[in-house]
Amino acid sequence: MVIDTHVHFWKYNKQRDAWMEDMKVLQQNYLPENLTQILSRNRVDGCVAVQADQSELETHFLVELAKTHSVIKGVVGWIDLQNENIEERLSYFSQYPVIKGWRHVVQGEPLDFLRRKNFKKGISHLQQYGYTYDILIYHYQLPPAVEFASSFPEQKFIIDHCAKPDIKNKDIHEWKRLMQRMAKLPNVSCKLSGLFTEAAWKEWSPADFYPYLDVVFESFGTDRLLFGSDWPVILVSGMYVQWKSLLEKYMENYKEEERQKVFGDNAIQFYNL
Repeated sequence: MVIDTHVHFWKYNKQRDAWMEDMKVLQQNYLPENLTQILSRNRVDGCVAVQADQSELETHFLVELAKTHSVIKGVVGWIDLQNENIEERLSYFSQYPVIKGWRHVVQGEPLDFLRRKNFKKGISHLQQYGYTYDILIYHYQLPPAVEFASSFPEQKFIIDHCAKPDIKNKDIHEWKRLMQRMAKLPNVSCKLSGLFTEAAWKEWSPADFYPYLDVVFESFGTDRLLFGSDWPVILVSGMYVQWKSLLEKYMENYKEEERQKVFGDNAIQFYNL
């Protein structure tokens, strides 16, 4: 099985999706029927649908899509983890086994967000339901993120998009140091996704990504890395086939078993698909 651990679906809404302002290609509907052929052409068997909007409505939207599209093997939804009634909401959503975990768009929050008591209280309830948590941050938010992930040694975390390193400016040293620290935490995995949009859009060359891939492969190893495309956001800077083949090329000298882990087995295990 090959699993893409990071795709988004939406019905475009100008007010809600203001973040797409400079990304014309994203300003339209992107639904499973737009992705199915792309997955099949790239020999991908299934995907994990990840929230793009911060509302429970979004979570319901993804759950409904999963009911009618078998290609969606799991959902990472949104829930207000800071809410006093978090236990009641988690209990309510536990009726949908397709929900595997949760995410908050921390990249848009102040630097101290992951230290907030209410947020951490919400995170502390995830493990009893077997839920994962996707950490979406920029590279400069890594210091509080390392501290945050180490506060919950039993909670399964995954870093989205390798913590968005500044590939465009070839800035690597501080990111590398912090990712090495993050990788020392055995409860943290990392997604090989979202890097095209951190490079110069459509002006990158495969070599731009290799130093960053070296860091995460050396730090996390092939047991804790998961392939993801970040479709359709990837279209801002490149094509699905380009990212998947770049990773395949990077891993061409790895054992077949290790490639299988990164492209599918780890996803099945991490998200309990």
